[in-house]
Amino acid sequence: RIHKSNLINFGILPLEFMDKGDYEEIDVNDELEIPNVAQKIKEGASEFKVTNKTKNKTFSVKNDFSERQRKILLSGGLLNYTKKMVA
Repeated sequence: RIHKSNLINFGILPLEFMDKGDYEEIDVNDELEIPNVAQKIKEGASEFKVTNKTKNKTFSVKNDFSERQRKILLSGGLLNYTKKMVA
C-alpha cells in the first residue's frame, strides 16, 4: 500500500498485470505504450491495454484508483496537485 501511494504521489502510474505471465514477456529495452492513458484515467477506467511495440504484443493491466488518486496522477503528482488546490 505504501509503495503504491508513493508512486502515485510522484505521478507514476502503478498497475498490476492481469496475467502474471505477461511480466516474463517484457525485456529491458522493450517500448511499451498505453494509448489514451490520461483520458482513460479521467474516465475512471480500471483496466488498460498495454502494447509492447517492440514485440507487437498486447496485454492487460489493472488498477483500483480512487477519485483523489486519479486527480493526483493527472496533475503529475502530489506536489502539482497541491499547488492547484492552493492556487
